[in-house]
Amino acid sequence: MKTILLIEDDTALRENTAELLELANYAVYSAPNGKIGIEVAREKLPDLIVCDIMMPEVDGYGVLEAVSIDPTTSHIPFIFLSARTEHKEIRKGMDLGADDYLTKPFEEDELLSAIESRLAKAEILSNALENSTKKKVNEGDIRNLNELKNLFDDTGEIRHFEKGEIIYKEGSYSTKIYLILNGIVKSTKMEDSGKELITALHKPDEFLGFTSFANNIPYQETATAVEKVELAGISKEELKSILGKNQNVSLELVNVLTENISEIKEQLLQMAYSSVRRKTAQTILQFARILNRNPEDAIRIARSDLASVAGIATESLIRTISEFKKKGLIEIEGRNIKILQLSALEEVE
Repeated sequence: MKTILLIEDDTALRENTAELLELANYAVYSAPNGKIGIEVAREKLPDLIVCDIMMPEVDGYGVLEAVSIDPTTSHIPFIFLSARTEHKEIRKGMDLGADDYLTKPFEEDELLSAIESRLAKAEILSNALENSTKKKVNEGDIRNLNELKNLFDDTGEIRHFEKGEIIYKEGSYSTKIYLILNGIVKSTKMEDSGKELITALHKPDEFLGFTSFANNIPYQETATAVEKVELAGISKEELKSILGKNQNVSLELVNVLTENISEIKEQLLQMAYSSVRRKTAQTILQFARILNRNPEDAIRIARSDLASVAGIATESLIRTISEFKKKGLIEIEGRNIKILQLSALEEVE
């Protein structure tokens, strides 16, 4: 059962809202002011916080700031409740890191839908983080390619690149091989005419830099960050040592590097040009699964939540779901999205 911390100084509203949430099968902790709310949040670590803004002791903004800077509570989704409807107040709350802002009086289903959406988003992000967490292994204990990637993640030199920043240039020399932890990297070559040709797109959990595995061979392509990128690098000499001690890993790596290059590049290029549509479709399906809804049931999700999980701009997402609606894949009414053609949505590229 999911737990919710309700921080509200109005006794009647606090009790009525708590009863509503309990009837919706949530366990509820209550606090009459911000000071107590912060203490309860740190002690109980709820799955979500619903908080009023105007309160004695510590106001809602102070509560949000306190839980945001505490590592034990900074991950908890936060929804503001307030009678204030001015745009600047709403913007202030969202700028401070709130996940949503509901104005009083609010409809029961509006609050429940907002809570469901934020809990689903938190679960998706938590699962993604868990899946990317790897156990640390020693060189001699590496038995397969996954454990080799673990070693990159655990012991490699971490480097960050902003969108458009060059990671390495064609013709330059390097002593490292990289594993992409986050972000997308494009490989390009310059034609004689000076035109840039994209030769490959590399996604997280893929290796980068094997075009110059030997120290005295230059890179054959230029690698550039398509978005913010995080890499883990290990020296080529260290990697050679690891592969020399682990024949099975060497064979797996050879199989990866000797796959049909043209097929891989075609697949990655297709993914690049249709990634917004595919990310949008998969995120809608992912929310539906997390919310345990049947395809014929509508789901109510903020467009910003869909966009942030999909990793695309909200404007791009809105255009894409409008396209899905025109094609009859989904139905849209307000914030509700209803899947009409499940198999077609699953196959969107």
